[in-house]
Amino acid sequence: MGYFICFGEVLWDVFPNEIKIGGAPLNVAFRLKTFNNNVAIISAVGKDVLGEKLIQYLNDNLINTEFIQKLDDFQTGQVNVCLDKDGSATYEIQHPVAWDHIQMNKEVLAQVERSRVFVFGSLACRNSVSKSTLFELLKVANFKVFDVNLRPPYFSQEILSELMSRATFIKFNEEELELIAKDLGSKFTLVEDNMTFISNSYDAKYICVTRGGDGAILLIEEDFYYNSGYKIIVKDTVGAGDSFLATLINNLLSDMEPQTALDHACAFGTLVAGSDGANPVILESDIIDLMK
Repeated sequence: MGYFICFGEVLWDVFPNEIKIGGAPLNVAFRLKTFNNNVAIISAVGKDVLGEKLIQYLNDNLINTEFIQKLDDFQTGQVNVCLDKDGSATYEIQHPVAWDHIQMNKEVLAQVERSRVFVFGSLACRNSVSKSTLFELLKVANFKVFDVNLRPPYFSQEILSELMSRATFIKFNEEELELIAKDLGSKFTLVEDNMTFISNSYDAKYICVTRGGDGAILLIEEDFYYNSGYKIIVKDTVGAGDSFLATLINNLLSDMEPQTALDHACAFGTLVAGSDGANPVILESDIIDLMK
């Protein structure tokens, strides 16, 4: 079974009272591993205590850390997380840090060329070093999953268009889709119309839009699938979209029927939002109970 590879930021989320391991690629990798996939991360940490702890955590969870580079000149990434009264998160992302400087080498290139799935986001393009590495890897990657994951001010329409043009699967949240489609000249207001607009503008076979508590919409070629969401008391939204994406990709590539795949992914993301932190333990029985 080929590797699922996640590229980009690995870091520590700094909450008011504690710090937790995070970063969207890491969160996706963690969840993919819970489904018994072979998973590796391509990233970078500093030669510091936080970097050592992060790699140890990944090793303890059986995620391949062979391609996480250890840099002398930059510290391991940290993000200050603020939660509002509804548990929604905003982020202050330190810059520059180690994951801004992921270097290309022949071992990384060969691993991506052999991989089954390559997951990446837009944030890794905020620095020219990691951006250059990402674009080289996209030339050889197979099933390419673009988790848009906009973090102002670290994106541009030009970069987003380049990334979308290389993706097999694109995941937006509703606000990201509206912003990007409008910038591309869309006159549509309906989510479905903008999804079709993006699909017609780029080569992505799969487009998914998450809608918070209102579920998600999945477009596969010309077919739409809907989930209207599950109700839960939100603790924090950190990592909910990452678990949703990992679950959906895992299910679709396991040949699960798209509607069932989407329903399970929405339930998984909902349960993460109802838990503390990005990577809580979620049981299949929890999923089944929520979907009832």
